[in-house]
Amino acid sequence: MANFDLVMPKMGESIMEATILKWHKNEGDQISVDENILEIATDKVDTEIPSPVEGVITKIFRRENEVVQVGEVIATIQTEVAAPVANGGNGSPPMEEKTALREEEQSKVIVRSVTPKEKNKELSSSGDRFYSPLVRNIAKKEAIPLEELDQIEGSGAKGRVTKRDILAYVEERNAPGPSGVPVQKSLPEEPSAEPVSKIQIDSPKVASGEDEIVEMDRMRKLIAEHMVASKRISPHVTSFVEADMTEIVEWREKHKSLYFEKHGTKLTFTPFFVKAITRAIVDFPGINISVEGDNIIRKKKINIGIATALPSGNLIVPVLKHADHYNLVGLAQMVHDLVERARTSKLKPDEIQDGTFTLTNVGTFGNVMGTPIINQPQVAILATGAIRKKPAVVETEYGDLIAVRQKIFLSLSYDHRVVDGFLGGSFLRRVADNLENFKFDNGI
Repeated sequence: MANFDLVMPKMGESIMEATILKWHKNEGDQISVDENILEIATDKVDTEIPSPVEGVITKIFRRENEVVQVGEVIATIQTEVAAPVANGGNGSPPMEEKTALREEEQSKVIVRSVTPKEKNKELSSSGDRFYSPLVRNIAKKEAIPLEELDQIEGSGAKGRVTKRDILAYVEERNAPGPSGVPVQKSLPEEPSAEPVSKIQIDSPKVASGEDEIVEMDRMRKLIAEHMVASKRISPHVTSFVEADMTEIVEWREKHKSLYFEKHGTKLTFTPFFVKAITRAIVDFPGINISVEGDNIIRKKKINIGIATALPSGNLIVPVLKHADHYNLVGLAQMVHDLVERARTSKLKPDEIQDGTFTLTNVGTFGNVMGTPIINQPQVAILATGAIRKKPAVVETEYGDLIAVRQKIFLSLSYDHRVVDGFLGGSFLRRVADNLENFKFDNGI
């Protein structure tokens, strides 16, 4: 018999926590390898996690609706076999080896042993009281010092402060006093030698009876945090170009019925955009990079993220891996599969990470152009507008003529720390040229 600790896997770059939505198994239940054991949610995806081993669940540490940090133990599984080896891809070493997990291994469902001593060292405060990472993060955002945190009465086990406890405290702490200004419950500050100027803050506005106050859901809150972080990290520059899509529109119109009969799905414009982008990245690999401190990381793989609107109104970005390896039909099938599973919350964890460039289509909503925000840690994102008929000057052997053409605006937002106007503008122009001179695959 051997015990394995199931830990919260890493769901993507910059994702450090996830919420347990539902346990499909209970303590004492028998499970098989790859059998779905629980369902989790992050700001990017809701997904089911399969069991990496066969055995019996002896203990569940974290319950439904709890927010859990990546790498934290969530359950113990008793098995008949020894622990899988870390470099085998299915697990991590036994406890006595105490080998640190590599980041790429955390993206999988892995098992790890952590002693109670190690766990307390990671999650306990400087005193004897335990504070979870979530409570610590909330306290940090609300500027609550440890001394003040220690005064909060906890409703959890052994007086532990829960998420509900600290949020209730924050609400009471920021409640308006008699003058209408929030009363901050904090420790007294030592008087400073010099006077400090204070910013005049208006009293909080109270919604009238005609207004409705709706709290952001979990995904919207995290999307908001990522968008603000991206604008803070990257100095955004956006370039625009107009491309002639007439030949692609006519070719698609001619072949879409045959494509549907053969493959059972609609032929959209997205695979054409992805093909044009991958060809441009091959010519301008400086756009396929990321930044880590003072280092530039050149990506060898071309993985295109496709921003997808969900029925809830939120956004998710499934990643098409090795996009440059597919022909047009292959891209069309892959895009359809990813988008459909994204909208039905059936994406796998590794299908929303390791993107190197992102495509978003604002034309779906009838917009002609947009200024998208970079999906960190990437350095560029391209937005496609609506395709519209427009009069345009066409050069012919008989001279210039005015004709009706199918036009589209492309906009590229890029990180000006590492992508200058020459590279960004040249890359965007190449994407437009690839669309205007598209090399159609033979056959559907």
